Amino acid sequence: MCDDVIIQAMHRTTFEQLVETVLRNLPHTIQTRIANVAIVVEDLPDRATLERAGVDDPFDLLGFYEGIPLTERTSSYGMIVPDVIHLYQKPIEAVCATDAEVREEIRRTVLHEIAHYFGIDEDGLAGTRVE
Repeated sequence: MCDDVIIQAMHRTTFEQLVETVLRNLPHTIQTRIANVAIVVEDLPDRATLERAGVDDPFDLLGFYEGIPLTERTSSYGMIVPDVIHLYQKPIEAVCATDAEVREEIRRTVLHEIAHYFGIDEDGLAGTRVE
C-alpha cells in the first residue's frame, strides 16, 4: 500500500491493523497505565452515541470514549465491564485523502480518546493538540 495513493475505502482488516500499530507504538508510560479498555472499530456511531456526544452528523464523530475515567474511579471500582474506545472508520476516512493521513488520524483519535480515559474532558482538550 503506497502512502501517496488516494484512498476510496480501506478494507476493515487493514484499518484494524493500523489501529494495532498505533496502539503498539504508544509511549510505554501510556501503555502501562491503560487497563480494562477495549478498542472497537465500527463504520459509524449509532444514534444513542451521537446523542451522548452532542453530535448530529455521524461523520463529525471520529471516536468516542465510553467508560469511567481514571479520575472518577473510587476504591469500589472493580468487576466492571471494560471501558470502550470506539473508532469510526467511515468518518476517519472521510477527513483523509491518503493512507498516511488515515494512519495519522487514527493516531490522533486514539490519543484523544485515551485522554478522556485519563479524565481529561473536551474543555481540557480544547486548543490542545494531542500528540
